[in-house]
Amino acid sequence: MRRLLQTALLALSTALAVPASASTIAVHMFRSAALGRAWPYVVYLPTGYRADGPRYPVLYLLHGNNGDPMDWITQGDLQIAADALIARHEIAPVVIVMPQGGIDWYVDRREKMETAFFGDLIPEIETHFAVESQRSGRAIGGVSMGGFGALRYALEHPDEFCGALLLSPAIYSSNPPPTSAARYVGVFGEHQFDPRVWRELNYPALWNRYFAQPARVSFFIASGDDDLVIQAEASLLYTRLRKAGNAAALRIVDGGHVWPVWREVLPAALKSALACVR
Repeated sequence: MRRLLQTALLALSTALAVPASASTIAVHMFRSAALGRAWPYVVYLPTGYRADGPRYPVLYLLHGNNGDPMDWITQGDLQIAADALIARHEIAPVVIVMPQGGIDWYVDRREKMETAFFGDLIPEIETHFAVESQRSGRAIGGVSMGGFGALRYALEHPDEFCGALLLSPAIYSSNPPPTSAARYVGVFGEHQFDPRVWRELNYPALWNRYFAQPARVSFFIASGDDDLVIQAEASLLYTRLRKAGNAAALRIVDGGHVWPVWREVLPAALKSALACVR
């Protein structure tokens, strides 16, 4: 939380130099019943946003392991990218919500993070902001650990989201490699990493149920070419989706598992994930 506040102050101090009518970044906090504690999130509001105005599409973005939601702003240049795309009419004006995920991998293990997301966060946003409440106005995305969470949420709840963006998603169709944070964060197992728990929560376990439902989510998937394991897994996911007749796009660019890669692909990712909203 301390890091989030520090980065929030940095972003807000930068925002003071722009006109009041420009887009804004704000930090909010509310009490989550599922988590049993206060839960902070960052929100991007587009230029001209009014709480009493028309409802906006909403994009939920999940950060990576040991990161925080302000990473999207301070390292990913999200505000700059979104402002430019909206100004050029390449995406619709959109509200972007970035919750604090810690190292919980967005599953109901150490905390009921998935339950909190759907049962607490989405209602919080739809109550306090002028956003759409239908799947046609809602998208999901994430980076690394957040890509794992975003893929899970999209496959489990295709009736909730029409588009998704996955930046270097830590998904691993089999067990994660020895260097993966999934093995040591204390989420996938009681005292040590448990492959059974990982397989139960990883995306292949959701595959058949997803394709048994009528709704389909359009995916944008990207990775750096030096991020060897993850770019292979990203390509595998893309291939599986396309073979199953599901809309998907893939971008492999120069670089590793780092923010310069994600910053480079973010504009294209936003355009793709939000192309379905109306």
